[in-house]
Amino acid sequence: MTAWLVVQAVILGIVEGLTEFLPVSSTGHLIIVGDAMGFTGERAKTFEIFIQLGSIFGVMWHYRTRLADLALRIHRPPERRFVLNLLLAFLPAALVGLLLHGAIKEHLFNPFTVAGALVAGGVVILLIERLPRRERVATLDAIRPIDALKIGMAQTLALFPGVSRSGATIMGGLVAGLSRKAATEFSFFLAMPTMFAATLYALYKDLGHLTGDHLLLFAAGFVTAFFSALVVVRAFLAYVARHTFVPFAYYRIGFGLLVLAYFW
Repeated sequence: MTAWLVVQAVILGIVEGLTEFLPVSSTGHLIIVGDAMGFTGERAKTFEIFIQLGSIFGVMWHYRTRLADLALRIHRPPERRFVLNLLLAFLPAALVGLLLHGAIKEHLFNPFTVAGALVAGGVVILLIERLPRRERVATLDAIRPIDALKIGMAQTLALFPGVSRSGATIMGGLVAGLSRKAATEFSFFLAMPTMFAATLYALYKDLGHLTGDHLLLFAAGFVTAFFSALVVVRAFLAYVARHTFVPFAYYRIGFGLLVLAYFW
């Protein structure tokens, strides 16, 4: 293993952590950065799946106190209701993903579909931001099961590569009447079971590409994804308290056109 491979792993880990929880699609960024560095092939695909675990642990570390409270107080109605909401939001994408995983991987994972989804997602964010909204839900504890189910249905759209899981769930939350902060935080919590299930399932399917020879490579990507995701989660929560998602919409459109031009 060369030092350049480790550098590539670090760069991709940073890219994964910086983009996973923003409404900009980590998939699109990993595709173009990986291709630009020549980091492609089956090993690269397995690596990109694996480092998502680093991002997941990053957001779990940020919410470690709340997660501990959920585990210790699950017998109380507010905690039970919150866990039920997460389960309701998790199930739609889990069921659809399980049924269509093979078809999605075979037909939709290419730069052109990702670029189209990036642009379309940016346009949708702009439209949602223009809609008149009444913020009915200000905190996570005020989310109703029907709100959670609506967000879960929105999350199924993220099975299309390039849509962005966080983008779909946050926008779904806004449409359902959540405040920006509540929609963002619920998206982060929903990421934990969703990404764990999707990542572990994908790794199980591609287990043959995980070898001891690449241990340092995968570890470097995991660690950098963890720390960069931790930084982004904290900064993003501070941002959404005072700003709209419009800048991310324009960024998506510009980046989608860049991906399209790069691979044309």
